[in-house]
Amino acid sequence: MIMKKIKVTLRKKSISKGRLSLYLDFYPPYFNAQTGEYSRREFLRLHLIAKPKSQADKIINHENWHIAELICAKRQNEVNKDHIYTPFEIEQLKKQKVMEASFLDYFRKQADLKEGNNRIIWDSSIAHFEMFRAGKPTVFSDMTVELAEGFKAYLLSAKSLRENGKPLSRNTALSYFNKLKATLRKAYKQQMLQNDVNAAVDSIPEYEAKRDFLTREEAIALFHAPCKKEIVKRISLFSILTGLRYSDIAKLSWGEVHYSKSTGAGISFRQEKTEGWELLPISEEAYMLLGERKDDKEKVFSGLKKWDVDRILPVWVAEAGIKKHITFHCFRHTYATLQVSAGTDIFTVSKMLGHKNVRTTQVYAKLVDEKKRAAAGKITFVSENKISGY
Repeated sequence: MIMKKIKVTLRKKSISKGRLSLYLDFYPPYFNAQTGEYSRREFLRLHLIAKPKSQADKIINHENWHIAELICAKRQNEVNKDHIYTPFEIEQLKKQKVMEASFLDYFRKQADLKEGNNRIIWDSSIAHFEMFRAGKPTVFSDMTVELAEGFKAYLLSAKSLRENGKPLSRNTALSYFNKLKATLRKAYKQQMLQNDVNAAVDSIPEYEAKRDFLTREEAIALFHAPCKKEIVKRISLFSILTGLRYSDIAKLSWGEVHYSKSTGAGISFRQEKTEGWELLPISEEAYMLLGERKDDKEKVFSGLKKWDVDRILPVWVAEAGIKKHITFHCFRHTYATLQVSAGTDIFTVSKMLGHKNVRTTQVYAKLVDEKKRAAAGKITFVSENKISGY
């Protein structure tokens, strides 16, 4: 076995701001063809945090040390004419090849697995990531905690690519950033990443947007009010009775609808937004809104057009005497709020809505509490300006 002439050692040196600079030590010195001189040290422009205080600090240290080890292994072979690879070096070179693969291509492949509106969200997330990277090629070794945090900061101040430069809402930025986190999580699971970057980076906090909904009296008024298109009225009432999103109602097929005398009516479908498979029991009243059963492959609400809903819904709501700004998604909020108001427990409502986390559903309990508090002050024996005189 041919022995190597030059030994390359990875070392650390204390520098300012509590950091350790990483460098290579060559013994004996090797001839550097670029400088024309013999070299004993090569500083790698990488550093460690001497006293890591957080998990993110530890991951940064681990990433930089790993990169330095790869450079060290590479230099060990470069400075010796006889390239003899140890098992460790071979393994490191394999990992280096993976780390040099395109992360952006991998990100796009994850989007290719999605459909419908969810695919549009993934594509938007990737488009923003490309803008954040300013056209630079992105490989797996680039995907560090710092880069992920940088993309998060970018999204929080970015402008929409579809709404004429309007700033992204907090929840839209959250949705886009979660697509990157999901990709990082999968890449780590498939050993494409050496560190769990996803786990080290917190998501964007969700902004609790105002949720408009109908009271029970308003929902009944809407039921009795005439609507210019029957299909718009049917899907709206169906959403109030089931909590389904427009996207899930629009794609619902008869093969997903089930009915038996013993168990009643129900639907089984994959949610457009979460891609989760749901088994949802529905009331007899909701089942009646579906109409006459047809072939399993046919859509339940055939002929439905989103443009009709957007155009007719505001007029119908106004003619029912409702002064609130009601969109179709408000029917989902109405379902949840009425269920909680009727005494259905949060866990059950969460399951019925298909939420992955019950915390998402708890906002409806807050809405009901606010209504209770408002109602508490409606009964009084004195005028408002005399209450302070008690």
